[in-house]
Amino acid sequence: MSETLFNFLSVHKDVLFLLGYKLLNAVIIVIAGIIIYNIFKKLIKHVSASKIDGALLTLLRVSLKYALTIVCLIMILGVFGINTTGLVALLGTAGVAIGLALKDTLGNIAAGIVLLVLKSYRKGDFIEFDGFMGAIKDFDFFTTKLETPDGVLISAPNSFIWKNPIKNYSRNTKRRMDLAIGISYEDSIDTAYRVMREIVDAEPRFLREPAPQIVVQSLSDSAVNILLRAWAPAGVYWDVYWKHMRLIKEKIEAAGLSIPFPQRTVHLIK
Repeated sequence: MSETLFNFLSVHKDVLFLLGYKLLNAVIIVIAGIIIYNIFKKLIKHVSASKIDGALLTLLRVSLKYALTIVCLIMILGVFGINTTGLVALLGTAGVAIGLALKDTLGNIAAGIVLLVLKSYRKGDFIEFDGFMGAIKDFDFFTTKLETPDGVLISAPNSFIWKNPIKNYSRNTKRRMDLAIGISYEDSIDTAYRVMREIVDAEPRFLREPAPQIVVQSLSDSAVNILLRAWAPAGVYWDVYWKHMRLIKEKIEAAGLSIPFPQRTVHLIK
């Protein structure tokens, strides 16, 4: 048995040495691929974790893993003498075919990546696009799900959102509100200004910078429209807005000013 094995090794030593050499190279390629993957994974996490959304970070990590796997596989086949030119061409052709078949899906993924990189919105933001409005409930590489103020869930493809202007009501820390009310032409504008100023001074949630403005907005057919323009923190915007829409009416009437309604004077000619 030992003599047979010795003879086999003696006869085929060159082939076995070459095979061992190729296997060693293949192992080195695999180890190098693993090391490169771990280095890039740590680098991506260290550099981008605070700047890029977690979903995009996951996509980069998975894409890197599959790309290195394919490269290592092609290199290992090349080590064993297999012609990889046809394989590369086949992979390229298959990639083009898959890309054409999944054009819309890949478009959604591309749009999702761009939206993540640009940070157009995050989970919890209240946005508006193409007539749709709601708070972001979930966001992945294919769709964005948002809930409207009346509780309806909307699921929109990312490519559709990317094609439209996006209003993000949650991104900035403050928002401006315009509170307008009409007074009669017989009423005193100075009195209306005083009432508005008292309202501003009594509300601590109005920001002092930018300073609130009180102006005559317009002279309409039936009323002089007085505008209070003030800024408030985004988190309390609607609470402040709804409170003062009612409060302005009450204060204006308490000051003896009237809120006219549209009317017409008709002259009959016989």
